[in-house]
Amino acid sequence: MAKILIIDDEKSIRNALREILEHEKHVVDEAEDGAAGLEKAKKGSFDVVLCDIKMPKLDGLEFLQKLMAHNDEIPVIMISGHGTIDTAVDALKKGAFDFIEKPPNISRILVAVRNALDRGNLVQETKSLRQKVQKEKVGGNRMIGESKALGEIRVMIEKVAPSDARVLITGGNGAGKEGVARMIHDKSARKDGPFIEVNCAAIPSELIESELFGHEKGSFTSAIAQRKGKFELADGGTLFLDEIGDMSASAQAKVLRALQESRITRVGGDKDLKVNVRVIAATNKDLRKEIEQGHFREDLFHRLSVIPIHVPALKDRLDDIPLLSEHFIKLVCDEQGITPKKISDKAVKELQKLTWTGNVRELRNVIERLVILSDKEISEIDVKTYAVPRSS
Repeated sequence: MAKILIIDDEKSIRNALREILEHEKHVVDEAEDGAAGLEKAKKGSFDVVLCDIKMPKLDGLEFLQKLMAHNDEIPVIMISGHGTIDTAVDALKKGAFDFIEKPPNISRILVAVRNALDRGNLVQETKSLRQKVQKEKVGGNRMIGESKALGEIRVMIEKVAPSDARVLITGGNGAGKEGVARMIHDKSARKDGPFIEVNCAAIPSELIESELFGHEKGSFTSAIAQRKGKFELADGGTLFLDEIGDMSASAQAKVLRALQESRITRVGGDKDLKVNVRVIAATNKDLRKEIEQGHFREDLFHRLSVIPIHVPALKDRLDDIPLLSEHFIKLVCDEQGITPKKISDKAVKELQKLTWTGNVRELRNVIERLVILSDKEISEIDVKTYAVPRSS
């Protein structure tokens, strides 16, 4: 059962539509002109709106534009007794969900309403999923632990986030560098803008420039269409350059120019594009050594490392393992649909004895393994048995 608003200056049309929709068990409200319909649409929580195009006070297309500015999630089905292809196209361009000619055919009306409701349900499901993902993302971005090192990083983030200063995050693989970058973004004035990540180590050197700066159609063999790069996609937000120590020399030069001038040029293009991007970089390499060996530009290093933040290895903050373990157990149980489990103190102590070369990422994987393979409580024996995979 849906709540539907009918807007039409012809009472006979309103009555006919009401009869059709109420027969389908929908709740129907109506308005006799666009202005009254707009007020009702703004105040009520309607699932679908049926609106005539030609009406007094406020015509259908004006109504559509004003409603879209207020709430663009309500599907609007436009109805017209003077329907032309141009009129229909204009309505759809302005945001109408569908267009139906008068006199409305019952089957056509019901199909359009059903499709609009399906679309509305999909929008709501997508919104709920985004909220869930955002909630998990924020939860996942929290630095779990009470060690002195994490406390110092939290203080640094609070100071750095409100500015647009560039940050260079260092630390081993799996230490949590991306989490620090996301926390900086989430606490910044750019939090409502995009957070775009580029793993420089995962992209072949011949493609990294296209990935970062985009390309024009025909600029190389497989460039069959124009493509925006990550700098453009991150406009107004944050660009996270992960493993920047693996970036090619030519790409380094272009990134340096982008940082200096806040402008980029697509591969194969000759037009400068202005971008408003905060750049946060991360690496597991010693960039000073890379500079000495001629693998990394010193001028780019100084541009990137305005604020350096080092994320310590898990082996240097073993006191954080109890809280991390509890956090990951809850996360894994929720993901896997498993009844929440506990972990014994002896099991935690056993985890603290391990080397953790893969840092927090490795701990998360081990906890998932333990949750799946253990009974109601993860025991010391479980850790000894399952924490370190046995070689065959």
